[in-house]
Order: sequence, then structure tokens, then C-alpha cells
Amino acid sequence: MKVELFHAPGCSKCAAAREDLKATAMAARPDVEWCEINVLDEMDHAVERGVLSLPAMVIDGELVFSALPSPQQLRAALLRRTVSGS
Repeated sequence: MKVELFHAPGCSKCAAAREDLKATAMAARPDVEWCEINVLDEMDHAVERGVLSLPAMVIDGELVFSALPSPQQLRAALLRRTVSGS
């Protein structure tokens, strides 16, 4: 499972939540591939994923959160995907 956090340098929301969200993802799904993507460097990739605002989170190629989720929301989304077989 691949989790992509789209952010921009200097985004205080992103910096504050990044480590908590990463730890939550790794605890919920030890097989998670965690990627932090700077949209200034990878704008085309962000557009391909449907990212229109920052911060945003994509799970397995699907835009799941168009704003930063809480750790609980992220955990629930990852666990739902586990149950559904993704």
C-alpha cells in the first residue's frame, strides 16, 4: 500500500502533522510505503492524482483526503482498505 502526502515547503500544517500521520500509517499497516511529495517539484504528478489544494493525501493512487486527516481518520481509511482486500 502506498500513501502519498502532498505538501509544499513552508506549510506549517504539513510540518506539524507529518510525523504523527506517518507513525499512524506505519502502525496501522506495516507494509505502507510512505512518500512525501513536494508539489513544487512534482506538480504534474499532483495534477494526475487530482490534488487541487494542500495538504492532501493519496492512498494507492486515489485522492482520499483533500485536507490533512486526523491520525484517527487516516488509521480508519487504511484499515478499511485492509478489510476490503486492497
